[in-house]
Amino acid sequence: MNRRSFLILAGSSALLAGCGFRLRGSGGQAALPFETVHITGAGASSALGLELRRMIQAGSGTQLVDDPKAAQAVVDILSEGRERGAVTLNTQGRIREYTLFYRVRFRVRDNAGQELMGPTEIVLKRDLSYNESQAIAKEKEEEMLYRNMQSDAVQQILRRIAALRLAR
Repeated sequence: MNRRSFLILAGSSALLAGCGFRLRGSGGQAALPFETVHITGAGASSALGLELRRMIQAGSGTQLVDDPKAAQAVVDILSEGRERGAVTLNTQGRIREYTLFYRVRFRVRDNAGQELMGPTEIVLKRDLSYNESQAIAKEKEEEMLYRNMQSDAVQQILRRIAALRLAR
């Protein structure tokens, strides 16, 4: 490597480091503005609730507590649902494409019951092509898409809770 290439590479690295750029990962998770959080509601024991717990414990510096009175914030998962609707049909009237919807409603309140964030709904949508000859593979793909939407919903919930810091 000649000197000019080295200087260009070093300069580019310094500019990226100076602008605050960093790769996504465990260090890229938004820090929550609360020291203690309790998760409750209809979806608290669902896969969404478990993933939300895992992400909070993974690196936000926030502790999960079992008693809502001991928590600075209580995240209520009000509802969680999956829907599937037909989008296109082939010439025989069979479905060729579905649209998958994943909906989550939640709110955040303090331990005294005062709302910090009113009921909020997150709706995610994905398209899924369908072929009867690949029915099992398409079922697996549908499950994978729902898992990905669930992970995306957890990230959105955490970002919205982290944004409460600005409002407080």
